Amino acid sequence: MDRTPDPLQPSGSVEAERLALSQRIARVVLAIALVGVGAWILHRFLAALAWAGVLAIALWPFYRRLARELPGDKEGILAPLFATLLVGLIFTVPFVYVVVEGAREIRVVVHFLAEAQRSGMPVPDWIPQLPVVGYSLDEWWHDNLSDPDAARELMGRLNLRSVAQSARLYGAEVVHRLIIFGFTLLTLFFLFRDGSLFSGQLVRLSDRLLGPDGERIGRHMVQAVLATVNGLVLVGLAEGAVMGVAYIVAGLPHAVSTAALTGVLAVIPFGAPVAFGAAALYLAATGSTIAGAAVFCFGLVVVFVADHAVRPVIIGGAARLPFLWVLLGILGGLETFGIIGLFLGPAIMAALISLWRDWTEPPGSPLNEA
Repeated sequence: MDRTPDPLQPSGSVEAERLALSQRIARVVLAIALVGVGAWILHRFLAALAWAGVLAIALWPFYRRLARELPGDKEGILAPLFATLLVGLIFTVPFVYVVVEGAREIRVVVHFLAEAQRSGMPVPDWIPQLPVVGYSLDEWWHDNLSDPDAARELMGRLNLRSVAQSARLYGAEVVHRLIIFGFTLLTLFFLFRDGSLFSGQLVRLSDRLLGPDGERIGRHMVQAVLATVNGLVLVGLAEGAVMGVAYIVAGLPHAVSTAALTGVLAVIPFGAPVAFGAAALYLAATGSTIAGAAVFCFGLVVVFVADHAVRPVIIGGAARLPFLWVLLGILGGLETFGIIGLFLGPAIMAALISLWRDWTEPPGSPLNEA
């Protein structure tokens, strides 16, 4: 009986497949190594890159409108330059204002401490009126600050050398933050200028790595960043504006500055109550108890409406995230990455939810196609 021999694969083809497999593995290893080394080299500037990315995504609609208004900008320089300078001014002007006001307050504090060491500090009239702690604080003030000798002894315990060292450390930290901010603006300029090209490259990369679903996941992350900016920043600033009206009506000194601080703190979850709570306490301590109570109650209503009605609709609706995951993404991102985590957290949650729906929802589900 004749037997037909099994066809044998040529040895050259086997070697070619082995060589191709080893080359693919080498490329993957090389890519991972290069990404790791690059991240290690840039680790001090990753925050600047992340902030530039968030700002570019959030301001991209504005930038596109600005670019259309400058038809003569053939080289594509004026629009990104103008947008970047505008962002720099928006962040720099409040910082300069805070520095100037802080310098003035420091001079007042230094003069106040010198007068206290020379003649003591009388108890302010509003301290005994403080609820719960007023009487105890009044006694402590009399024993330690009203008497000049006791005040000099108390203030003499301050280690001026450690204070000076702390001032230098804070100064170095401020300089470092300014450098990071400069690199953020530089990166933002190039993202504005080359944003369309870069986004196209990211789409092609996601298609190669994740297939057809990569673009949809990236789109959900971008929507999450946009929604978080609108839900946190814009709503927080609106809270500050509304509370500013309440501060003015209540007769609070420096109402505009306090409203600005309230708006900044309102960007952080549970931050606004710190600002309007302090304002209400000041009003109550200076004799305006009813005004202080009204400001505090009104602030609670504003925060309740913003946190439970406005923000969940803006963030969760645009990013298609349940409110629980919006809140966990914001708080977890803030805990892990700092302030930038307010925007990175929801974006990462959006990607995870998108992958979860891919793996759990049936094909053709509206949730998968959203």
